[in-house]
Amino acid sequence: MPGHAIDTRLASALVEAAIAAPSMHNAQPWRFRLQRAEGALHLRGDPARRMPLADPDDRGLHLGCGAALCNLRTAAAHAGWETNVTLLPDPRNRWLLAAVRLVGTEHPDSGLAQLYPAVHRRHTSRSPFEATEVPPAVRAALQEAARQEDAQLVFPGDWHARELLELVHDAEGRDAADPGRLEELAHWTRRGTEAQTATDGVPEYAFGPGERGGRTPVRDFAGRRPVAGREAVAFEDAPHLALLCTAGDGPADWLRAGQAMERVLLTATLSGLSTALTSQALERSDLRWAVRDPSAPVGHPQMVLRLGYGPECAATPRRPVADVLDIG
Repeated sequence: MPGHAIDTRLASALVEAAIAAPSMHNAQPWRFRLQRAEGALHLRGDPARRMPLADPDDRGLHLGCGAALCNLRTAAAHAGWETNVTLLPDPRNRWLLAAVRLVGTEHPDSGLAQLYPAVHRRHTSRSPFEATEVPPAVRAALQEAARQEDAQLVFPGDWHARELLELVHDAEGRDAADPGRLEELAHWTRRGTEAQTATDGVPEYAFGPGERGGRTPVRDFAGRRPVAGREAVAFEDAPHLALLCTAGDGPADWLRAGQAMERVLLTATLSGLSTALTSQALERSDLRWAVRDPSAPVGHPQMVLRLGYGPECAATPRRPVADVLDIG
């Protein structure tokens, strides 16, 4: 299908929305290139932002880029365009993840367009949430958001939720004893004056409070190093978790999972929920498969989400559009 010509101004607006997406350790592992001759905007993975220890197969990188792709499609729908997306368009180039063309339509995806106000409001929360249950209607809307992107969102029962927490704490214990992983995490942590000028990574003002009691699976970017003025507070004992799964488990499935993840997060944000991503147990192959509920055929686990009602949280920084968009 022929695409509408994308000029620099439109490409910049779409990419500005795309880069608001979450990514592992806020590494922002994406680049975009406007291919004028093709009338396409290319999304590429950035191998310089890989995490060889925590993400050796680049699954997390694909999830982040998929989330950025969802935001780009959302911005396009908001502007009145339909997107024609080809995933992995060149088998010879593993880092070319998607080609996006815009198609004029009288009926853009209204479901995506309605999510646009949440694109820049969605932030990862590392604070405690209230014990208030997520209403059934909101859960159903989140599950439908995942389904729209060919994924499944499962709300685990009590025993499965407890098992998930045990797996997360197992992974955290292993990570704390692994010097290589600690060094990799520190590489994406921003402290002191660096935190005030950083354009990527997780700055100390976004660490959230320390955990005093509770069993909430929040990654502590502070590690063993104290942060001035950081208090310790009580977190919830029974966090509300959701498991995002896909039928397959290859690069294209990871990109679809990233789009589903972001669509769920945007829907949650519009519903007044705070959200966080919990990937610790999914970063180790022997623990990842244990994350599944053996009594339910839910496919391949891609992400654990923590949902709830919590305070406003600090936004993590983003690189400027000019740093991630090339004009061809």
